[in-house]
Amino acid sequence: MQNRGRWMNLATAAIAALWLGAAALPAPAAAAEKLTVFAAASLKNALDAANAAWTRESGKETVASYAASGALAKQIENAAPADIFISADGDWMDYLAEKKLIKAGTRSDLLGNRIVLVAGKDKAKPVEIKQGFNLADLLGDGRLAMGEPKSVPAGKYGMAALEKLGVWTSVESKVAGAESVRAALALVSRGEAPYGIVYQTDAAADRGVAIVGTFPADSHPPIIYPVAILADSKNPDAAAYLDFLKSDKAAAFFTAQGFTILK
Repeated sequence: MQNRGRWMNLATAAIAALWLGAAALPAPAAAAEKLTVFAAASLKNALDAANAAWTRESGKETVASYAASGALAKQIENAAPADIFISADGDWMDYLAEKKLIKAGTRSDLLGNRIVLVAGKDKAKPVEIKQGFNLADLLGDGRLAMGEPKSVPAGKYGMAALEKLGVWTSVESKVAGAESVRAALALVSRGEAPYGIVYQTDAAADRGVAIVGTFPADSHPPIIYPVAILADSKNPDAAAYLDFLKSDKAAAFFTAQGFTILK
């Protein structure tokens, strides 16, 4: 009995020591918070590649949400949690800045782009885009796919170009306004619209379409993609991620998709 009692005491002491040792160990670090990026739909291919490179280099993860810039700006206004916003035009970034929803001093112009006229690859024929070109006849009974002209940046640029070239009134009733430039691209790629106005970079990302004409750069306002950290972001990696997007490493992913780098 005495031996048994000694063994019980030793066992109790050993368990106590284990508990004390465990208590002395530091608590495991909380899982690193993923960086959330709200980005214009036209950035998907390039930004997915850049984000993968950022994760390989930093060990930090990102979550990207792609949609029309206006839709994303409205979500941010309604307190959607995000750290970075990349817009396809300055207007929606201005909208958030006026509401104090981006961090002062973090905004910069990241990328440039072009708008083009696309058609289904199997029916593509070159179109000379010039003053008064007959887009209405080209469309026939079909629709012109483009981003919603009143809210989607690609649609706004497209409408501005058609107005400058004097053809907007002849095609306005034929416009199929899509919720994003990628949605407009899909209409042409699936054969639901004979022509569409999209970014050059989107056309390069879809094998079902071909560029049949490029809009003159002076027919619309410059296409600029601004980026900024959002005011409510608490993620400590946001500034480093922004620096990465501006680096030569990230630039390679953007230029591969046809974007121009703005310095």
